[in-house]
This record gives sequence, structure tokens and C-alpha cells, in this order.
Amino acid sequence: MNLQGKTILITGGTGSFGSKLVEVLLESHDPAAIRIFSRDELKQSQLRRRFADDDDRIRYLIGDVRDLPRLTRATRGVDVIVHAAALKQVPICEYNPFEAVQTNVVGAENVVSAAIENDVPLTIALSSDKAVNPVNLYGATKLCAEKIVTQGNAYSGDSRARFANVRYGNVVGSRGSVIPLFKAQAPTGILTITDVRMTRFWITLEQAVDFVLDSLGRMGGGEVFVPKIPSMRVTDMAQALAPDAEQRIIGIRPGEKLHEVLLTEDEARHSLETEDGFVILPEHASWPLREVEDGRPFPSGFHYSSDQNDHWLGVDELTEMAAGVGAAL
Repeated sequence: MNLQGKTILITGGTGSFGSKLVEVLLESHDPAAIRIFSRDELKQSQLRRRFADDDDRIRYLIGDVRDLPRLTRATRGVDVIVHAAALKQVPICEYNPFEAVQTNVVGAENVVSAAIENDVPLTIALSSDKAVNPVNLYGATKLCAEKIVTQGNAYSGDSRARFANVRYGNVVGSRGSVIPLFKAQAPTGILTITDVRMTRFWITLEQAVDFVLDSLGRMGGGEVFVPKIPSMRVTDMAQALAPDAEQRIIGIRPGEKLHEVLLTEDEARHSLETEDGFVILPEHASWPLREVEDGRPFPSGFHYSSDQNDHWLGVDELTEMAAGVGAAL
């Protein structure tokens, strides 16, 4: 998508995804301005130092997606919103359910409301594989957020505001990722494995950013875009990071799945396959839908889960991917 000369607001702009998106936008898309909207002044100051040479194009806005008036002011004159703000740590969301709902569900509603109020043409929200058949509160809030963003197109009325989601799996090296954890554990000679059968979808930050930007260019309103990405076995990741360490089995944690799903059999009935992913179309669209170029329907019974993937990362590939990721603090 051509973002040259556009004003882009990133909620959660100081996070792993947000900071990588800023880097890519500055290097390759020549935007007029990037507005970083987040709660943490320390992370904003760190980001300011990192992108000091482009400080004239970056605006640092302290704010919370729970605060609709602040969000409405921040989105005035914006061309694109990338909604990446969320509480995403599963145990933290379980222990603080009111807070998780306020940020992930009410926050999504506020983003939609602010975009409609200010007639922002394009808003795309980041979801998660944990939103599919959720077994924990985090996944349930992201499922709600997906539905709110999708149906934002019904609320927009005569506004030009349009909304879509992207849904993908675990991001290599993001905060809370297994790689920093295993790297921190490696010097002890013991890595903790919840279950030897566990598999996960795997995507790099660069791939996630590229997919979001590509989806922005393809969205018409209401879609959930899902990339085709590889799977990995958690035991293979442990082997890649610490081949001589003991893999100690500690049991699956509450709210955790053995395998993740990015597209269910039920969703596949109203989805299309493209060369690089899948497009889930809304079932209750009261607005015109954009045609999916080269979209192909699925055979009966199709679903996309991390244990049934046809693309797997081996130990050597995982070693290479993990090389630049630091240990958890």
C-alpha cells in the first residue's frame, strides 16, 4: 500500500510490533507523520532516542485506549490507524480480568468510535491465534475485539471509515516469547517444557509488519486476514537454543493449548484462500464487501492448525531465527 505522505497512528506504538512498524514505515514508506499512542513515557523516551534522526515526523502521544476523548483527539486528521495496543500476557489477564476487558475489549470499541468520529479511512487491528476457540481470558477478549472491529463497518454509516483485522501466531522474540525465556534459562542447564507435544505457529516481526501493511492495501472492510506461516515444535526450539540442556517437563499451564488454530472449519465456509494466506469474510455484513482477487474456496472440513501444517521449521532454522533475540530479564 502507498503510505507516502499519510499520517499514521499506532496504538501500542512502543511495543515490539509497533516499534518495528515505525522502523519499516520510515525506511520504506515516507509517511508525513507517525503518531505513537501509548501509556508508557519511559518506552516513548527510549523510542525517541532510537529514531532521533526522524524526530520531526514522529509524534509521541501519552494516552490509553480506554480513554475515548484522548483517543478521539489523537486520531484527528489521521489517514490510517494500526491498533496494536493490548494486554497480552495470559496469566496477567487471568489475574486481572477487569483490566484485560477494559484494554482489549473497550479499547477496541474506543478505537472504532474515534475512527468513525474523525472519518479515518482505514483501521486495521492486530488479533491473535488465541482468539480462535479461546480457552483463556486473553483469547476471549481478542475474539470480542475482532467482532467489534469487524462490525465497526456497520456502525460507520455514511463515514468513509473502514475496519479490518489481522490474525497471526506467536512472534519471534516478542515480549513474553519463549525464546527470551529459554535463553535466560540456558545457563542453568535446564529448560522448562510444558508438554513435549506442543506446537505453535511462528512468525517474525518483519513478516508480521509486512503482512499488516499488505492487508491494509487489500482491505475493503470487515475482513480478517490470516497469513500462511510455519509451525514449530517447542522441543525443537529448546534443542536449537540449548542442545545440551535438560528439557524438564513441568506440565501444561492453565489456559494453554497443545496446538493453536488460525482458521476453524466453521470459518473456512465463509473464507477464501489466497497465495500468501486466507481471508475470513464477515457473515453479517450490511455494507458492500471488496472482492478478494484470486480467492479460492476451501474443500469441506478444512481447518488451519499448528499441528496440521505443511510447513515446519527445523532446529537449524529455529537456531538462525533466534540468534538476534535477547534473553528475558
